[in-house]
Amino acid sequence: MEIKAERGDLLATLYWTQSIVERRNTMPILANALIDAQKGRIELAATDLEVGVRGVVDGEIVKPGSVTVNAKKLYEIVREIAAEQVQLKRLENDWVEIKSGKSVFKIVGMDAREFPKFPTFEARGQATVPANVLRGMIERTIFAVSTDETRYSLNGVFIEQSAGGTVRMVSTDGHRLAFEEQALGTLALNKGVILPRKGLGELRKLLESGDEGVVAIGFKENMALVSRDKVELFMRLIDGDFPDYTKVIPKGNPNLAKVEHGELLQSLRRVSILSNERYKGVKMDFSANHISISANNPDLGEAVEEIDAEYGGAPISIGFNARYILDVLSVLGSDGEVTIELKDELSPSVIRNSGSPAYLYVLMPMRL
Repeated sequence: MEIKAERGDLLATLYWTQSIVERRNTMPILANALIDAQKGRIELAATDLEVGVRGVVDGEIVKPGSVTVNAKKLYEIVREIAAEQVQLKRLENDWVEIKSGKSVFKIVGMDAREFPKFPTFEARGQATVPANVLRGMIERTIFAVSTDETRYSLNGVFIEQSAGGTVRMVSTDGHRLAFEEQALGTLALNKGVILPRKGLGELRKLLESGDEGVVAIGFKENMALVSRDKVELFMRLIDGDFPDYTKVIPKGNPNLAKVEHGELLQSLRRVSILSNERYKGVKMDFSANHISISANNPDLGEAVEEIDAEYGGAPISIGFNARYILDVLSVLGSDGEVTIELKDELSPSVIRNSGSPAYLYVLMPMRL
């Protein structure tokens, strides 16, 4: 195998492999990127068996073939070289020679036949969705995914097609739940699936490469594929049953508090400085037209702050994890009001934002 490519094109494609490959793994081949030059097409691929990426590099194929090489070292070499053209050549015993200008590198590679096979998807089975809408839905749900590896079915975002033709994305860690419903189109989902946190993190980066346009998304057996421009992202779906989230969402919380988004965000940031470092507990007292936010930590001290709010319900004193509220405020638009729907001190509350009517956030109270 021997190819020639522009440094910028090669570097742009190698970028997508960097957070896919694992530094520590039981299979050395998973630290490598596959370079495959066949039939006039140069492809670069990487996978950790759960998430994979494949990209096309513009270049010249001098001699077709394939090889794998350490993805991070190849990226670092290409990033640091000064010349604009790079030549990659497979040598004996799967060594790879990298030439650029006056620089020559030779690094150890591995047989491409050991590299895991990527699934194949038919184009007609994929749907096109607006890239910016999908990215927004991921940002507003991925933060609530559970990090507890023992709760496997909560380690991703649940996505399903509703009867009305919209798409729902839901995440929860047992203490909070993020829900959003948008008109994304028809995804050809027979039932809901769970997309893994790492795969969604990579997808979010792919969608950040430009707000405009669409991406193609498809599902096949236990895999999902998203394609954008010259990059394809694969992820293995989480095998498990997502809990019935409809039973968690409160219906008819009668006490509504409306508060300016930025004022609530800044107040919580200040008061939570003196909250417990681990649990970040704050008390919120709701009374006529204002909210009092306080934190009390015997080892550090106490803080109290009042903010104006539109509230006419029964007085309620309720404890929350401040970090959970700050998380949702940081992903919601900074404009407009936040509505907090309350029932009592022991029941879950709902947070909504005036700029995101299709979104809601359920938060369980905590004892202080």
